[in-house]
Amino acid sequence: MKNNKDIPGQPLLVILGPTASGKTHLAVQLAARLKGEIISADSRQVYRGMDIGTGKDLDEYDLGNQKISFHLINIRDAGEKYNLNEFVNDFSIVYEKVTGNNKVPIVCGGTGLYIHALLQGYGFVKIPVDEHLRMQLDVLDTGELLIKWEESGKDLGFPADISTRKRLIRNIEIAQYLQRYPEEWIELNRQRQFKAVVFGLIPDVATRRVRISMRLETRLQNGLTEEIERLLSAGIKPEQLIYYGLEYKYVTQYMLGILAFDVMKEKLETEIHRFAKRQMTFFRKMERDGIKIHWLDDTMTENEKIIFVSKTYKAAGQ
Repeated sequence: MKNNKDIPGQPLLVILGPTASGKTHLAVQLAARLKGEIISADSRQVYRGMDIGTGKDLDEYDLGNQKISFHLINIRDAGEKYNLNEFVNDFSIVYEKVTGNNKVPIVCGGTGLYIHALLQGYGFVKIPVDEHLRMQLDVLDTGELLIKWEESGKDLGFPADISTRKRLIRNIEIAQYLQRYPEEWIELNRQRQFKAVVFGLIPDVATRRVRISMRLETRLQNGLTEEIERLLSAGIKPEQLIYYGLEYKYVTQYMLGILAFDVMKEKLETEIHRFAKRQMTFFRKMERDGIKIHWLDDTMTENEKIIFVSKTYKAAGQ
């Protein structure tokens, strides 16, 4: 988005990466080193009672002699829905609180859409859905949709991800809306964004797969099914849990007798691997959109990572 104005104040220190890459652990160690507080950018950790499946790892925040403060975790009841616009609004409030206390705001999470919205603006999420237009577009093949996109969006110049049919249709929808209401495009170009220094954890694929498999086994042995059973017993409808995907989808289906345990475990493991791959795809898209990510090689020791991140962040703030 062109001509965006940075939100003044202390830059964000962002730790991102795919699932099971060790984001929380590193972010907590950095918070202890830099006198920071963690602001979660995870779309599922906002829900109370959904602890094991979302990997909150709340014990990580207790270092014995120091407890690291965290935000945007456990702020909604399980069964509710939480969207990007709510996240951005909640984040802005927390950011003012953290920086007002002279603490470093450390963003930690794997929900790329949330992080992207903070760094490059988020006004497009407010553009309404046009069901009539979508019906017209849905009957077109991909080649025809690309022609529509060229006709609608080429002169507007906003960054667009058209890698899937769904995203292509949404961007045509956005472009046609902005053509009808050009004054809103002017306002979107004024959208402020947060300054940030972004670091990414990037274990190789083989290592990532091993970690995901081991973590799933640990979660299943340490109460994941019991957690979901408690949520169901508390009155949360199965379809509400299935909506949250991954662990909550497949374990709920196991609890309902739809899937056998071994089938559930195999399907869930496969989907988590696919999810991690999609996360990395989105992070690469962020780079293509102009967001600089300092990738931390998995061969670096924890101390080397902490030193590099600390020095790089402090240098950026000078």
